[in-house]
Amino acid sequence: MVKKLGSILASHRKEKKISQIELAEQLEHYGISVSNAAISAWEKDSSVPNAIQFLALCKILDITDIYNEFIGFNPEDALAKLNEEGKAKALEYIGLLLLSEQFQKKEATIIPFRRTIRWSLLASSAGIGEFLDDENFEMIEVGDEVPAEADFGLALNGDSMEPRYHDKQAVWVQQTNTLNNGEIGIFYLDGMTYCKQLIDDADGVFLVSLNSKYEPIKVTADSSFKIFGRVLN
Repeated sequence: MVKKLGSILASHRKEKKISQIELAEQLEHYGISVSNAAISAWEKDSSVPNAIQFLALCKILDITDIYNEFIGFNPEDALAKLNEEGKAKALEYIGLLLLSEQFQKKEATIIPFRRTIRWSLLASSAGIGEFLDDENFEMIEVGDEVPAEADFGLALNGDSMEPRYHDKQAVWVQQTNTLNNGEIGIFYLDGMTYCKQLIDDADGVFLVSLNSKYEPIKVTADSSFKIFGRVLN
């Protein structure tokens, strides 16, 4: 029978003398943004963390035997059938096997995946309408730091998309001629290429900078306008 997840998490958190606020801050290091109220709800079993959140919690709280901790006795775990003295002897023998190096598991050599992708010779804000022409690109080799869906990359020009994007930063783009409201993309408008957020509301269509010192640019019926792609990073 599965044990109460929330009470176990709360018990381990208190043992480590970590507040709910501090636990939320530590989760940020794993790219998980939650409030202390969410952690409180988990501990009360009124909601549950998703799989990624749960594994991060176990890492932070030093919960290594997840099966035994949250489910109970694991019949497949030979150590679980031993008393404390037996476990100590088994672990001692495992240590001897590791020291001999004869029985150590061989680690696979992982060959990093590399691929080629188009890189724009033109930065955003370049005055060119035929941005996607082959002559405006060169092929570069990239690894898994670039999203798999990306079709091309380019460097940004200026500070209009700060604080999220900075001058000369590389962005990776999925080529498409349609975007949803609120998405960030690469656009052509009246002779210039831009990286902006697309806003389409009752007041019209606008290309909006994330830096508030720049005014939104309105796309009118008379504008020469194209969508080149969706920014993925």
